[in-house]
Amino acid sequence: MNSLLYFAAKVDPSQVGIWEIGSENVIMGVLNAVYFAAGVTAVIVIIVSGIFYSISQGDAAKLKRAKDGILYSIVGLVVIMFAFVITNYVIGNF
Repeated sequence: MNSLLYFAAKVDPSQVGIWEIGSENVIMGVLNAVYFAAGVTAVIVIIVSGIFYSISQGDAAKLKRAKDGILYSIVGLVVIMFAFVITNYVIGNF
């Protein structure tokens, strides 16, 4: 058993095809998944609000609700994009 541990300690993971995962890769993977989920959610809200807008039939309350949904989800998409750019810049430079 000791000889097996000795040989295992001498093996370089990159030589046998094992990926080395750094902490920045894990953080970027998690952040990208969160950004993707938030972006998909915002797009779905835009679509649903657009449907609400088209079926509001002139009702002022429904029309305002639909317009607010579209506006807030677009603002959310812009915030998500800025967060994506900022975190990629910060993690890429450090």
